[in-house]
Amino acid sequence: MLQQTTVAAVGPYFRDFLERWPTVEALAAADLDAVLHAWQGLGYYSRARNLHACARAVCQRHGGRFPADEASLRDLPGIGTYTSAAIAAIAFDKPATVVDGNVERVMARLHTVDTPLPAAKPILTALAAEITPHERPGDYAQAVMDLGATVCTPRNPACLACPWADECLARATGMPEAWPKRAAKAERPVRHGVAFWLERPDGAVLLRRRPEKGLLGGMMEIPSTPWRETPWETSEARGVAPASVDWQPLDGVVRHVFTHFALELPLLAGRTSQAGSIDGIWSPVDAFGDHALPSLMKKVIRHALRVRLK
Repeated sequence: MLQQTTVAAVGPYFRDFLERWPTVEALAAADLDAVLHAWQGLGYYSRARNLHACARAVCQRHGGRFPADEASLRDLPGIGTYTSAAIAAIAFDKPATVVDGNVERVMARLHTVDTPLPAAKPILTALAAEITPHERPGDYAQAVMDLGATVCTPRNPACLACPWADECLARATGMPEAWPKRAAKAERPVRHGVAFWLERPDGAVLLRRRPEKGLLGGMMEIPSTPWRETPWETSEARGVAPASVDWQPLDGVVRHVFTHFALELPLLAGRTSQAGSIDGIWSPVDAFGDHALPSLMKKVIRHALRVRLK
């Protein structure tokens, strides 16, 4: 949960998650929809899918106990280099080199590494490995991550409180915030799609599950066209709509920003009396909260309801 999310935001989710699924066996037996629903608001839903898949793999391959070595940990769904090292060090006291963004910043400043990120990652990992201790590696891993999170912060680092202040080359320059160096960010591209707000006579709205793999995988959605670089013509979008009805454009556009691109979604609205022949789930508006809907789709729903009530 703490990957890409702040500690303050995670706290309530973490407590609720452990109350629902207190053991790896309980999580492995859980329905994926329930896990995704509990994850709503944290974003990056692939983490929830991987967590669920990982629990099942641990139960199926390892009898419900996590392996202690990094290689076996990396073989589990959703566990990469950083997470495997963190588990090995903190849970099993293995001398693993744990490198997150906070550790990268500390190493870059200690050594004034001028290679910009992300190209500097192997250099920073090697520097971190040189000082990773064999004694109490889990305590050290947590300490150096906390050092970056609370003392060696991106802005206004508290150098006077840092135990490595005398050895820090960046502090010696008087401009520690100049590190780590970063490559210039490319302009975020814009993708385009069209969302389809389809109602039955009783007011229920069509929802559809997104493919398991890919962005927002396994989540529920207001059906939409594929997302692409060029805008959709209304007539073209009607050709890939979930039903052949009289689709009418709604005013406005829903905009949402993902990590690597921005998305623009105009809406088409329609009604059907042939609901039984359409793939998906029909949900009353007041029951939307029962479904695992990502933030983007909540925006689409709010926009559609606001425009429809005008």
